[in-house]
Amino acid sequence: MDSWLYKNYIEPYNIEFRYRYEDMESDMIYDLTPANYEKSVQMAKLVKHLCLQAYDEVTGSRDFITSYFPKMVFLVGSPAYNNNGEVVLGTAEGGTKITLYAVNNMDPTNVDLLNEWYFKTIHHEFAHILNQKKPFSTDFNQITGLATGIRYVGNACWDVYPSEDLALKDGLISRYASTSAEEEFVEVSSIYVTNTAAAWEEMLETAGEVGRPMLEAKFEIVDKYMKNDWGIDLDELRKVVLRRQKELPNLDLDATN
Repeated sequence: MDSWLYKNYIEPYNIEFRYRYEDMESDMIYDLTPANYEKSVQMAKLVKHLCLQAYDEVTGSRDFITSYFPKMVFLVGSPAYNNNGEVVLGTAEGGTKITLYAVNNMDPTNVDLLNEWYFKTIHHEFAHILNQKKPFSTDFNQITGLATGIRYVGNACWDVYPSEDLALKDGLISRYASTSAEEEFVEVSSIYVTNTAAAWEEMLETAGEVGRPMLEAKFEIVDKYMKNDWGIDLDELRKVVLRRQKELPNLDLDATN
């Protein structure tokens, strides 16, 4: 495994992929368990195929990932639970590390769960890192609340929006997006690239007459930001990500030779 990681992460990208449990790399406020070895092997291959190489394909080289992706991916076997019962799926720290939780629960054959638990999280956290380097337009912040009186609600998001549909109807792309403009910006990006065009349209239809125009205006800002500031076409990235998802049954996710 270590030899495979050296050849596939360190040499091409200068990224450390840490699967052995290190308490100093984990968050001490949670009770956590190590990642299973076999699941770690699978996750290393999935991250490379569905994320790193997807950006390589869209940008035409490894330079984008090498320059901007965090220099460490750290795996934790168990979920991290907050006091309110909220499950933490992943975190990004200062643009240098992404931590993925609940690796031992991973089912590599279930693409929907892979996106929900891991890959939407990776795209989400990576977008945060890009935003830290180049801030997005403050016009985005004004769409929620500008005409409807709807406001971002911070940590009360789960109580204010008990369902995803209610958030969509208020022009918020997800329940968690109601936390802040910064969180919604990266939610728009990550949800868009991990869902089909039909699934995205279904969300817009659910949003209805009030929510849909707000979501379309938000996506326009996110789309322009990614194109103009980073040279990333979200439609092309989504096309590549979805195609690579379909390739998973043909990949050997267990071998490290």
